[in-house]
Amino acid sequence: MSAAENTASLEANWIRKPLYGLFQYNSSMIGLESLADPSDTWEIIETIGKGTYGKVYKVANKKDGSLAAVKILDPISDVDEEIEAEYNILQFLPNHPNVVRFYGMFYKADQYVGGQLWLVLELCNGGSVTELVKGLLKCGQRLDEAIISYILYGALLGLQHLHNNRIIHRDVKGNNILLTTEGGVKLVDFGVSAQLTSTRLRRNTSVGTPFWMAPEVIACEQQYDYSYDARCDVWSLGITAIELGDGDPPLFDMHPVKTLFKIPRCLIKDFEKRPSVTHLLEHPFIKQVHGKDMSLQNQLAELIQEQQQLGSIAKTRRERIHTRRPYHVDGADKYSLDDDLVNLEVLDEDTIIHQLQKRYADLQIYTYVGDILIALNPFQNLSIYSPQFSKLYHGVKRSSNPPHIFASADAAYQSMVTFSKDQCIIISGESGSGKTESAHLIVQHLTFLGKANNRALREKILQVNPLVEAFGNACTAINDNSSRFGKYLEMMFTPTGAVMGAKISEYLLEKSRVIKQAVGEKNFHIFYYIYAGLYRQKKLSEYRLPDKKPPRYIDNETGRVMHDIITKDSYGRQFEAIQHCFRIIGFTDEEVYSVYRILTGILNTGNIEFAAISSQHQTDKSEVPNPEALDNAAALLSIGSEELQEALTSHCVVTRGETIIRTNTVDKAADVRDAMSKALYGRLFSWIVNRINTLLQPDKNICNAENGMNVGILDIFGFENFARNSFEQLCINIANEQIQFYFNQHIFALEQMEYRSEGIDATPVEYEDNRPLLDMFLQKPMGLLSLLDEESRFPQATDLTLVDKFEDNLRCKYFWRPKGVELSFGIQHYAGKVLYDAYAFLEKNRDTLPADVVVLLRTSENKLLQQLFSSPLTKTGNLAQARARVTAASRSLPPQLSAGRIKSPKYLLKVDTMEVMRHPEETTNMKRQTMASYFRYSLMDLLSKMVVGQPHFIRCIKPNDDREALTFSHERVLLQLRYTGILETVKIRQKGYSHRILFEEFVKRYYCLAFKAHETPLGSRENCLAILEKSKLDNWILGKTKVFLKYYHIEQLNLFLREVIGRVVVMQAYIKGWLGARRYKKVKEKRENSAVTIQSAWRGYEARRKYKEIKNRRTDAAIHIQAAFRGYIVRKNYTRLKSSTGCVADPQLISSCSISDFGCEEHWQQTSNQSSPVVPDSLDKQTKKKDLDEISASPFIRKQSFEMNDSQLISQSQSFTDHQLSSSLRSHKKGGKKYSKVTEIFCLLYISYKLTACNLLYILM
Repeated sequence: MSAAENTASLEANWIRKPLYGLFQYNSSMIGLESLADPSDTWEIIETIGKGTYGKVYKVANKKDGSLAAVKILDPISDVDEEIEAEYNILQFLPNHPNVVRFYGMFYKADQYVGGQLWLVLELCNGGSVTELVKGLLKCGQRLDEAIISYILYGALLGLQHLHNNRIIHRDVKGNNILLTTEGGVKLVDFGVSAQLTSTRLRRNTSVGTPFWMAPEVIACEQQYDYSYDARCDVWSLGITAIELGDGDPPLFDMHPVKTLFKIPRCLIKDFEKRPSVTHLLEHPFIKQVHGKDMSLQNQLAELIQEQQQLGSIAKTRRERIHTRRPYHVDGADKYSLDDDLVNLEVLDEDTIIHQLQKRYADLQIYTYVGDILIALNPFQNLSIYSPQFSKLYHGVKRSSNPPHIFASADAAYQSMVTFSKDQCIIISGESGSGKTESAHLIVQHLTFLGKANNRALREKILQVNPLVEAFGNACTAINDNSSRFGKYLEMMFTPTGAVMGAKISEYLLEKSRVIKQAVGEKNFHIFYYIYAGLYRQKKLSEYRLPDKKPPRYIDNETGRVMHDIITKDSYGRQFEAIQHCFRIIGFTDEEVYSVYRILTGILNTGNIEFAAISSQHQTDKSEVPNPEALDNAAALLSIGSEELQEALTSHCVVTRGETIIRTNTVDKAADVRDAMSKALYGRLFSWIVNRINTLLQPDKNICNAENGMNVGILDIFGFENFARNSFEQLCINIANEQIQFYFNQHIFALEQMEYRSEGIDATPVEYEDNRPLLDMFLQKPMGLLSLLDEESRFPQATDLTLVDKFEDNLRCKYFWRPKGVELSFGIQHYAGKVLYDAYAFLEKNRDTLPADVVVLLRTSENKLLQQLFSSPLTKTGNLAQARARVTAASRSLPPQLSAGRIKSPKYLLKVDTMEVMRHPEETTNMKRQTMASYFRYSLMDLLSKMVVGQPHFIRCIKPNDDREALTFSHERVLLQLRYTGILETVKIRQKGYSHRILFEEFVKRYYCLAFKAHETPLGSRENCLAILEKSKLDNWILGKTKVFLKYYHIEQLNLFLREVIGRVVVMQAYIKGWLGARRYKKVKEKRENSAVTIQSAWRGYEARRKYKEIKNRRTDAAIHIQAAFRGYIVRKNYTRLKSSTGCVADPQLISSCSISDFGCEEHWQQTSNQSSPVVPDSLDKQTKKKDLDEISASPFIRKQSFEMNDSQLISQSQSFTDHQLSSSLRSHKKGGKKYSKVTEIFCLLYISYKLTACNLLYILM
């Protein structure tokens, strides 16, 4: 087998190897501080181009003079993921002649202007093949086919090298194939390349440049389990071959985003039949290069040289779809006629419907109405929400790209940063129109725009929506993921625009769904997720759940639930996703375990059944016929089963201070059971939201929350009209009425009111005002909700009496009562007529939770459960985030805690805190609050948050009721356009002035467009006129106190302002750089002077230390030499004297000792010091003492003892005279002893060597 066949076999094996598991990219995050400084090695020569992330320069190596190319990214504080990926691949990849060589990554730090990241690569100064082809076409020439085959041959060899090393390039195009002046072909740019592992040889990430992307790569954004392999590079190379021949790829005249829809639908896309790179190398068109490669290389080199001399190489570059710069195409500076409905010349319903239908058929689901976005639900996954598109819609002019929800998020973000004002994004529409998904996409893009240094915070925010949706969303008849609660998410940003936290406000959870669902609907998602997850983990028995028949609360479709759990993987995957969300956001394992026990406890509580028992007093009683379910629920809730049964089957009534225990009927016991389940779930949901808010609250060390800004995203349940509509649908539709009223007020009413007050002549726009309908619902005391609360306070009231009261008091065109249906009434909403079934309205509104149940759940050993029923409720019916302190510590226990109902004291001992002292009314508000009052306060709280920020509206439209992709129902869309007022909105945006700014504020914002920076112009009409004329805007009007602008004027002014600020920033950068350089120079000089001073002091210290060491060594040497020499002299003289004398005491000698002149002491000292001039006088005495010690060590000399002690002798030795010494010598006789020979010898020494008296005294000692 040949080498080529071996390679082909190897490549085929790993290309076709199946996908064994998921692979996640683990970023190692290269530390900038670990990179070397490029200034020591490389020197910039000139600029040679501009890449995706920065300029490209030619550099020279300072050591050997070799040339290279460097990409410089500045300023930078972190390594981008694409740059890091390219660095990892280049570092890992072995050298190859057809792959650009890598010389290293460097980091040049600068604390004043920001650091620079240098990526040094091989210099390919022949340009790209695209530039070569463009240059030839400009001269009327084309590349020869032989040259094209040579270029493709080099690219194929480079790709073969990549694929053999398990790397997919994923962005093969003409701009990424560079040439050298010698005719070499090099592959470059590995920023989006994929490095495969042994466990994953395919990828499913949609990246690349649109015109060259393979269909299977684009399809990965639309199909869940779709993937591709290395043959996607073959497709891209084929498109590049067309580019080499024609100068442009196919579909080059279309917008890049549109090509993403065209390519998978219009071109053959069975990539399994596509050849590999190795197979292509055997193609006849490529094999013609064999044997001619050198001559073709020379021809290519000559062609490159000719084009460079002519200077006609075109600088054409088409960016990847996720570049940081906006993607521009010819003629894209103006709106396309179908991008914005305001640009339509004919304004009527048919024209608008036709435009929307045409765009929807082309999968252009977004359309502008001025500054308002219309979003049609595509009912399929689209490949336009990836991080690459987030980069495309980042701080660019809106007309640069097609309409997109990311553009609306970016507009809100830019307004917040520019004007330092809170923003509010309001998403509205019917149920199933795509509001929840739109909210998720906005959060995704805002998180991208407000990138914080803390990656963990961004991940937490992105995991909030999936977690909350699992607990708050459910499947309905018209929407598989319907929001069953209202959510207002506030994303908090620093003044510079970095995200620093988030907060969720939840409203009106549909708790009744826990206990009962309509036909064709399901319970909350989390119940199915946890049941399937525990089933897969084989933990159902641990949580006391049956493995054959699901609990009653989720078994509304007999047989279907268990079948889906066993056969489908979606529930199990969602359970794993929820566990991941808990972990990322920061919930502890103990908290998650408690949540699971409460959820499974709710499911087991629903399985408790009741049966009637006979009594001698003929009162209705109930009992639990299935104690196993009771025990399971009690065990999971950590309470006693007996106490739970007693709380469900009986209740306490206090009459005149006496507690009476009454039994519950079967129906009453079932109601208590269901009320307990609803309370458990509702409070658990509130606790999860509060816990998320605690974990996502801003760090006080980053920024004071008061100085930050917010972007609020409203995702509220859409308008609903089912076959049977109950109390929940009434609340939901009233909330939508309120949102529609806010929209009307902001878009129509306030604008036209300001026209009149400012004296602006504008044609009024008629719109449907729903204020009277809202008054019918909310006014006091005769509004529908007030009447509902009033009737709920009467114990004998029924649902029928409630409907009668409605009919008697609500006499308006919006209310009617159908004939023949007693418990029904109709409402004419803004979106159409809705018929409501009043059954159980009063019961749902009262939402009573017996105090016995509250007290029982407080005694649970589960700390989380204790907290849920010990914390008070807010006015909106949610669990308070912070515990309220007990203000009346002396409050007595509830009667039921002191009555005979409590059989065992252990019932009280289970509570660890004094929270049991809180009265049940404090945690239930059962005497004061109803669901209607909760709803009223919720609307007030929501509106108070919305009105603070500048609103941005997104109107979601449901194109059909069957949830089918690419199906556009003309009637359904027209109905939604009518009741949302889209036609009127188009008219007022076309003719009106949506931005009305006070003169003073306008001048404050934009004065730098017409005045100098140091000037402070007044907020006058004249100054506003000067700014507007300088900006060359048209179609504006000046009122009495305000400037009236079109919706597009603000964007234009902001762009002008951004340009001015950009120039200022550049100037500031230069000034800061100059100041920084000057400060650095001063610091450097100061450091150098300090270094010189320190070095001088150190050198002096070292010199002195070394001199002292040398001096001490010399001194010690001199002392030893002198001591030895003196000892030698003394011994020599002593020997001579001894041999010349008989050592007999001579009286004459003694006499001469007493009368001789001893005035030679000074001469002796001078003589003794001449032998060693380095010995100081202070050491002379020590030297002489050592000399004398040598003498005293002689065997012929013995020390004589004096009568005086040593200290006295030493102290008096200085005052001895020669005469005194002689006298002492004479008197040195005790007991009649004569002079000894030693005494005579000392006398001789005294005379012969002129020793001082002190020296002799030392000797005598």
